[in-house]
Amino acid sequence: MSQSRSFPERFLFGAATAAYQIEGAAFEDGRTASIWDAFSRVPDAVINGDNGDVACDHYHRYAGDVQLMKELGLQTYRFSTSWSRVRPDGGALNPKGVDFYKRLVDELLDAGILPWLTLYHWDLPQALQEKGGWTVRETSERFTEYALDMHDALGDRVDVWTTLNEPWCSSFLSYTAGAHAPGHYSQAEGMLAAHHLLLGHGQTVRELRARDSSVNLGLTLNLTVADAVDPANPADLDAARRIDGQFNRWFLDPVFRGQYPADIIKDFRDTDAEAVARWQDAVQPGDLDIISTPIDSLGVNYYHGELVGGTPPEVDPPAGDAPTPRPIGKPFPAHENLYWHDRGLSRTNMGWEVQPEGLTRLLERVSEEYAAPVGTALYVTENGASYDDEVVTDDGEKRVHDTERVEFVEAHLAAVLDAVEKGVDVRGYFYWSLLDNFEWAWGYAKRFGIVAVDYQTQERTIKDSGRQYARIIAERALATEPAV
Repeated sequence: MSQSRSFPERFLFGAATAAYQIEGAAFEDGRTASIWDAFSRVPDAVINGDNGDVACDHYHRYAGDVQLMKELGLQTYRFSTSWSRVRPDGGALNPKGVDFYKRLVDELLDAGILPWLTLYHWDLPQALQEKGGWTVRETSERFTEYALDMHDALGDRVDVWTTLNEPWCSSFLSYTAGAHAPGHYSQAEGMLAAHHLLLGHGQTVRELRARDSSVNLGLTLNLTVADAVDPANPADLDAARRIDGQFNRWFLDPVFRGQYPADIIKDFRDTDAEAVARWQDAVQPGDLDIISTPIDSLGVNYYHGELVGGTPPEVDPPAGDAPTPRPIGKPFPAHENLYWHDRGLSRTNMGWEVQPEGLTRLLERVSEEYAAPVGTALYVTENGASYDDEVVTDDGEKRVHDTERVEFVEAHLAAVLDAVEKGVDVRGYFYWSLLDNFEWAWGYAKRFGIVAVDYQTQERTIKDSGRQYARIIAERALATEPAV
């Protein structure tokens, strides 16, 4: 007889997507270019020169996609709205763009699925980027205006609002490392973008809270567990400190403590004193009070941890099988004597280690140090894996036997339950992603979905991982090893 572990009664099961990655209809019904429309047209910025012009054609196929969600038993769906669709060029409201999201939300509600709306998933209007993008304070103001427009349109039907998705990616990965749009290579710009993103977040939370005290407001951060190769080695410990500080604490500390981490400011100054001076000039009195406005929910996006040291490994860790063609800078400005090591764990085709126990430790740490003391609930808002999937035909039915992804989902849901059983207030899990989609600089070369997409025909096929996730949701339990 097999045994199982049950999820808490109010635990939500969902899946997540992002507007630019699935919607398509890039220049339809008044939508204008975002920074990703522009970046994907830069030679060698995206594998194969791919772009999101069509993507999964969700703009035209949303009703069928919602029926797929219902078939999977999803209780909630985390999606983002396109700023370039709703306020083209960052300007006046576009009624046709707003109407699309009204139709989507109505479809979700009719299917009994909770809409979980993310306002910003990296698709800044290109016209605003040409005015400085997130490196200038004005963009924070324009973001708040856009957020209020969305609340005007959907506030009567959407109860859960996330301001930003992964501001580390839309600041340091985008303005410092050059890996994501707009593809710049500047420490100062990364620091400025991070601050103005957080400022826009705080302003939006304040404005929405003033309108509706019952609304659930939150932020989603991509976070990691940084382990030292040798905890007894000061150089290795320092490497882990710098990863944790630049990836986790640079965003957690201002949101929950109203301050940036002093050790990382020093590290950044040692790397580029002029960049820090520019950033300090941009941080105005009162900004951190705004940024630290209390939130109801913190979304944790987790894919893998980091094993780092102060000296290089004897053998470099395996890389993914489709590296981006564009030269990539250092997303961590304080990068001197910072090296990644291999734990010997299995890896996805992104080259990322599969490390579910890291998720348990991360949730425990974030709860204890940040969320629990102020009553903020935690949700795993992204967790997923890319593998080389193949659609086959079994007895006349198309299938995708993605055994590795099935194991990935089960292992990470078990890690969430481990955290819950240790007293962590985790209230939900969203698999990334519902659909195979445009995977940013990797284009269509990587597939994260629990539903396969044929990009030529737009045919959808539920993978074995999707079928297994549906079973877990229906049973609200995770099977364990058979009892002895």
